[in-house]
Amino acid sequence: MKFPTKLIKGTLIKRYKRFLADVTLTNGDEITAHCANPGAMLGLKAPGQTVWLSPATNPKRKLKYSWELTEIKTENATQNTQENTLVGINTSHPNKLIEEAIHNGTITQLQNYPNLKREVKYGENSRIDILLQSQTAEQTPACYVEVKNVHLVREPGLAEFPDSVTTRGSKHLKELANMREKGQRAVMIYCIQREDAAAFSLAQDIDPTYAAAFEDAIKAGVEAYAYRCKITPKEITVRKEVPIK
Repeated sequence: MKFPTKLIKGTLIKRYKRFLADVTLTNGDEITAHCANPGAMLGLKAPGQTVWLSPATNPKRKLKYSWELTEIKTENATQNTQENTLVGINTSHPNKLIEEAIHNGTITQLQNYPNLKREVKYGENSRIDILLQSQTAEQTPACYVEVKNVHLVREPGLAEFPDSVTTRGSKHLKELANMREKGQRAVMIYCIQREDAAAFSLAQDIDPTYAAAFEDAIKAGVEAYAYRCKITPKEITVRKEVPIK
């Protein structure tokens, strides 16, 4: 996924009211950007961090910038050094990223479905992120794919989800389990918007209810996969599957 416009570099002043962030641009201007991330953003919202913003393409939009990336220092356990890492914080991107990765063959587990739809109603007042269907629906079950954005790393190399309590996330797991029980295929994809993750795990201490719902879903036959992204100020691409611990 290429950014449609060139990203602008700045320094974070503060993030507040969940969806707002004050930033000082490199030219000295102080602006307020939209933060498309309802989570806690642990480790990604410290004042003084370098951030990257996308200019709004709609001239009538109230907030003229959106917060896309945060640049942080991470530990390289192998070389015992610190490195700069870009982290994607915009939670509106993962669905598109995973759709692209399905089309280009990166997500090998979700191939051979010629029909892909987004945001399809299903279950109890829910929408599935991606619905995959074959041309022979009578012989091949549909595949319901839920996508979650991941950006939390507390232990070097280990990405975790969620970074805050997510009642909605637990509901989605139960919906997937219900579809599996009805004979459909159900898949949870964790899209890790950072490059320093070698594995993925659930943050059970942050949301034990979600962790329990995940275990129930797996027992019901729901599949789960985690993929990490390569990130630059020009584009984000899904690159590699990492193990779920």
